[in-house]
Amino acid sequence: MLRRLISKGSTTRAFSTAYSRCFSSYHLKIVQNDCILAAPRNFGNVIISAASDFLRWGGYRGSCRNLSFATGFSPLKPKPLNSILDIERAQSKSPEELADIWDDYHLGRGHIGASIPAKLYHLLERRVVNCRHFVIPLWKGSGYTTMFLQVEMPHMLFTGLEDYKARGTQAAPYFTTTYYKEFADSKDLVLIRGDVVFTSKLADEEAKWLLETAHTFYLNDMRYNLVERFNKETRKFEFKDVLKVLDMPAL
Repeated sequence: MLRRLISKGSTTRAFSTAYSRCFSSYHLKIVQNDCILAAPRNFGNVIISAASDFLRWGGYRGSCRNLSFATGFSPLKPKPLNSILDIERAQSKSPEELADIWDDYHLGRGHIGASIPAKLYHLLERRVVNCRHFVIPLWKGSGYTTMFLQVEMPHMLFTGLEDYKARGTQAAPYFTTTYYKEFADSKDLVLIRGDVVFTSKLADEEAKWLLETAHTFYLNDMRYNLVERFNKETRKFEFKDVLKVLDMPAL
């Protein structure tokens, strides 16, 4: 069946319910056999573009001060969904079956399949319009590394903040995601493909956690306040508030 379907070539209570549905079907498993996965895209030339003086980080013990944020974006060129999935055959599947098939297709290290209800995707799409950037601490060993997120739907890009500070516009993403909306109307389902670009810097489980966590910051009203502050009221943004909501210690 898989080979036939895959082509060869507060939040409010309503949000809480939808969010629970999202992650009950938010299939993020990594499948073992890479028998039909298309070759990964070449991200070697992908550049996150930014203002020339993008980032002057005030230190992790203090707040995020005096920042000027990325103003441009070099768009990715994802594989069209119809080059991955037989869309006509997929129409006969239930949302749950389609999400499972999508997950199972993303095989081997560095590929993640996920899905999200369309209504949550549309909320995400609205919220990123004026809040395209954020910082997320990723726990590693006995401490954390800070990841910088840039959003230009239908893409999210994650890169290390230190790499961004060091390389500026030459910093390449560690992890990218692409959202496919072809089944949003018919199945209330948006498919997500994640690609770990630098497997030496980011494990699959870490990439999955970053994607989930980014969604919570944009889809949860209380957490989204921090995203808005980061983008619109930089002088009031405190990185320690992000650590607090994630139950991470301030190092």
